[in-house]
Amino acid sequence: MKVSSRHHLRSDEVRRLNENLESTLGVSFDADAYELVELADSEFDLILVDGEPLACYIDDEPFVTVRGANETDPGEGIVTVDAGAISFVSDGADVMRPGITEADPSIAAGDLVVIVEETHGKALAVGRALVDGDDMAGDSGKVVESIHHVGDDLYDFVP
Repeated sequence: MKVSSRHHLRSDEVRRLNENLESTLGVSFDADAYELVELADSEFDLILVDGEPLACYIDDEPFVTVRGANETDPGEGIVTVDAGAISFVSDGADVMRPGITEADPSIAAGDLVVIVEETHGKALAVGRALVDGDDMAGDSGKVVESIHHVGDDLYDFVP
């Protein structure tokens, strides 16, 4: 990934990041340094939190990366998948109803969500909900569009 620019976030941008994370995931960062890394060859802009790629902008909305989700352990906005879905979701596949064991009922269609595996609760991906949380589990159909996952360029970014 090619970096086009880097600069520290202003205090109002840091506040917006943490307010958004608090309202959507129930988490926030307590850090000394926040740096925006604009990537020339990506649809994302990455946010380094104390030097680690823990957040990004998705469609101009601040959200955690997979690493950021594992670092903060969100309690809201979570979609949990079973063991059979892990390899697919980790490879960037969209999430299908049969693989879901649980979904936060407060999720609305269009929300950004964190996809975790059921055994250890580790984040595998970040996606956009296509249906409400109450309607996610079931027999068939795609319910979360994958945006960022373990092993993709954003996950492998080295500052």
